[in-house]
Amino acid sequence: MILLVDVGNTNIVLGVHKDNEYIASWRISTDPNKTSDEYGIQVMQLFSQNNLDAKEVKGIIISSVVPNIMHSLENMIRKCFSIEPIIVGPGIKTGINIKYDNPKEVGADRIVNAVAACERHKRPVIIIDFGTATTFCALTRSGDYLGGCIVPGIKISSDALFERAAKLPRVELELPEQLICKNTISSMQAGILYGYIGQVEYIVSKMKNEMMRKNSEEPYVIATGGLAKLIFKETDAIDEVDDDLTLEGLKILYYKNKE
Repeated sequence: MILLVDVGNTNIVLGVHKDNEYIASWRISTDPNKTSDEYGIQVMQLFSQNNLDAKEVKGIIISSVVPNIMHSLENMIRKCFSIEPIIVGPGIKTGINIKYDNPKEVGADRIVNAVAACERHKRPVIIIDFGTATTFCALTRSGDYLGGCIVPGIKISSDALFERAAKLPRVELELPEQLICKNTISSMQAGILYGYIGQVEYIVSKMKNEMMRKNSEEPYVIATGGLAKLIFKETDAIDEVDDDLTLEGLKILYYKNKE
């Protein structure tokens, strides 16, 4: 049994993999102020609630885009599991060729997603990860990570509108039935979400054109992250939603590097 940990700016996703299947997954809040003991209590409670024995965990891998939380998490893992975790970062074996100007700048989450997409699809892909920030990544059939772009996440955009415009309320991220709305809340929801869908379609179209200048094969578009399904329902620009893409990438990286 292995524990997979993906640390994002908003949430930490934990997955437990055993006998070729995911037997549990959880999402907890990312809090740099929590101590290792507080994280330990939370994680042990999750194991207990799912009737899992922490002693059966034989390996752990972590990817993180939040450096100041790592000290607490690594200490928690050592205390609770007596295991030295594998950390996704420079020097780790990935099986992909990162073409960034400075490969060390690529976020661990983007690398993990690319590893999973390369292993699963064996074709050119565009990966969209709807997180605190939304990332678009381009990957060739041979596993060359070409780069991509980063835009503010949907929730960040929504929160900024509420915080900077005095008369506008905070709204739930739900799609209204039409774009021409007759009240403030629906108007904001339509603008934020339909505007974001348009952004996704435009970026995907431009990325496909750039990738196909060198290769005639059209990239396959995969989406993951919290709001991926909501966007997927409203556009043909995304071919597939893969909720387990990051956990799958962590699992693959674990077995590539466990020695």
